[in-house]
Amino acid sequence: MQRVNKPSQPVMPMQTVENQTETKAIVLTPEQRQRLARRSSIGIVQILGAQALLALVVTLLSWWLGGSYAAASALIGAGAYFIPNAIFAVRLLLGLMGGASASPTSFFWGEAFKLGTAIAILGLSAWQFQTWLVWPALLFGLIGVLKGYVVLLALGRLP
Repeated sequence: MQRVNKPSQPVMPMQTVENQTETKAIVLTPEQRQRLARRSSIGIVQILGAQALLALVVTLLSWWLGGSYAAASALIGAGAYFIPNAIFAVRLLLGLMGGASASPTSFFWGEAFKLGTAIAILGLSAWQFQTWLVWPALLFGLIGVLKGYVVLLALGRLP
């Protein structure tokens, strides 16, 4: 027979939903809401600017390495993500300026819009420009814009 050590202190019962304390919602003053909206707006604009800058750099680098078809392919890849992202960002900015509160559902549909539009642009480009499209350059442009926040991170300006 094996002997089981019993704890010297009594075991505390597990907390259940009934005995947990409730948390209170944070209420912001109008001044705090305005400051938060302004900071969020600046962050959105900075990220869009960084993505546009990377799209330009990637396009120029592709042109230098592969010529005009590679540059056009990189621009298509960059635009496939930048255009829907910019539309969604403008929608967010208009909501911030108007004082409307964002809901998780609207954010989800905005992200779904971005993904669907990017897939549509890439599919249409592959179908329409298949004779001259340079796939490595297109992917380079797409990934470059997707990682636009890395520029802000490197510069220490990430919102």
